Amino acid sequence: MSDSAAFLSDYLAASLRLSVPLAFAALGGLFSERSGVLNIGLEGMLLTGAFVSAATVFYTGSVWVAILAALIVGGLVGLLHAYLCVTLRVDQLVSGLAINLSAAGLTAFLSRLVFNSKTSQPLQGLDAIAIPGLSQIPIVGSLFFNQDPLVYLLLLLVPLITYLLFKTSLGLTLRAVGEYPRAAETAGVSVLFVRYLSVMLSGCLASLGGAYLVLVHVKFFMEDISAGKGFIALAALIFGRWHPISTVLACVLFGATEALQLRIQAFGLNIPYQFLVMLPYVIALFALIGLAGKSTPPAALGIPYVKESLDD
Repeated sequence: MSDSAAFLSDYLAASLRLSVPLAFAALGGLFSERSGVLNIGLEGMLLTGAFVSAATVFYTGSVWVAILAALIVGGLVGLLHAYLCVTLRVDQLVSGLAINLSAAGLTAFLSRLVFNSKTSQPLQGLDAIAIPGLSQIPIVGSLFFNQDPLVYLLLLLVPLITYLLFKTSLGLTLRAVGEYPRAAETAGVSVLFVRYLSVMLSGCLASLGGAYLVLVHVKFFMEDISAGKGFIALAALIFGRWHPISTVLACVLFGATEALQLRIQAFGLNIPYQFLVMLPYVIALFALIGLAGKSTPPAALGIPYVKESLDD
C-alpha cells in the first residue's frame, strides 16, 4: 500500500472512530426530540455511560457486563429526565443542564474513589472482528469490515431506525406525538408513555456512546472524557434535520474534522494547538448558522403536554 493510500485509510478509520460516540448520542437524541422532549442532557448521559462501563469492567473484567450496565444506567438517567420533563413539567433546558452538571460532578468524584485518581489504569476493551473476505478489500474492507461489535451495531441501527420511524406504525405514532400530541391522544395514543419510552431509549443510546469511548476508543476513563461530544451530537441532530441517515452523516463530518485537527497537530505546523482543538466546534457552529431558519424541528419539541380532562 502506498503512503498516500495508507494515510487515507488511517484517516478514514480515525474519522469513523471519532464519529461513533457522536452517532450513538445523536440517535438517542433523535428518539427523544422526535417525541417532543428536548434533550440537551446527552452530554451527561454519554459521560455517565463512559464512567459506568469503565467502573464495571474495572471490577468485573467483563466487557459485556460493562455494556449492559451502561445501558441500564443510561436508561435510568433517561427515566429521570422524562420524569422531570414529562410528569413534573420542569423546563426541559433546565432538566438537561442539571443532568449534565450532576453527571460531571458525580463521575469526577466517583472516579477518584474507584480508580484512586482522575484517570483510570488501562481497561479491558472490545476487540475488532474481521469479516472473512470482505475485510481484505483495500481501504473499505478495513474501514467497515474489520471493526468492533459496537460499530457493527451502529451500522445496523441506522437503516433499522430509519425504517422504524418512516415505514412502521410505531414510527408514525412517535412522530405524531412529537408533532401533534393532542391529536395522537385523541387517537388513543398515550403521549406520556411514548415520551417516557423515547427518552429512556435516548439515555440508553447516548450511554452506549460513552461505553464506546471507554471500551473501544481509548480504553481508559478520565474526568470529563466526553469533552463536549454530547453538544456536538445535538448540533449533528439539528444539522441532520432529525433524520437518522443525515444525522449520522453529520456526525461523520464532525468526526472527520476532529481527526483532521489531530493530524494537523502531528505535522508540527506552527499553529497554536488551541485553535486546532477548536476546529470541530467551529465547524459545528458554522453548520448551525448555515441552517438558521432552514431546519424545522418537531412542532411540539420542548412544549410540555397537559392531558385534557373530561370536563374541558
